Amino acid sequence: MNDPAIELESVSFSFGPTTALEGVSLFVPRGEYLAILGPNGGGKTTLLRLLLGLLKPTRGLVRVLGQDPAEAAPRVGYMPQITSTGRAFPISVLQTVLLGRLTPGTRWPFWSREDRRAAMECLERAGAAHLADKALADLSGGQRQRVFIARALACGPELLLLDEPTAGVDPEGRASIQELLGELARTLTVVLVSHDIAVISRHVTCVACVT
Repeated sequence: MNDPAIELESVSFSFGPTTALEGVSLFVPRGEYLAILGPNGGGKTTLLRLLLGLLKPTRGLVRVLGQDPAEAAPRVGYMPQITSTGRAFPISVLQTVLLGRLTPGTRWPFWSREDRRAAMECLERAGAAHLADKALADLSGGQRQRVFIARALACGPELLLLDEPTAGVDPEGRASIQELLGELARTLTVVLVSHDIAVISRHVTCVACVT
């Protein structure tokens, strides 16, 4: 059996009296491309926050890359669900990706040459290097999603977590992003969550459902 990227054992989480997840067990070997499906409000984003160490389970055990999630966080790339909020914020595409390079010792906004090189490599990997100097607010939905995928890659992760990565993207753009994620899954463990069964592509190797 491959080394685990994710282990959940009988995990439950509650917001006060409201139960978001109950008795969830999951084992994801390294190198898998997992799609987690479920309705809005079904606990998918809560699950991602548990994997990121932003929340602690009410009961059960969560391990990421063999560590406590908070300890593993520097090895995990995360793309949150993107909304319209902040689209008018005056920031360029390259500056957006550079945010993924932030560490406790970074003197923001004084990026090193290595940071800029790494950010451009991530944009190239995401098929968005030609957008580097454009304003984030001027991009289409599909272009914007590629930029945020590049930002998630900027920390050099072993595990990539994506929350609704094709939301608000037209069918052609969704297909393009699915191909991109399939390419990334050749070298990374990829986990995406969605309420839309259409995210399942030929590249996905396993599916889990949250209800």
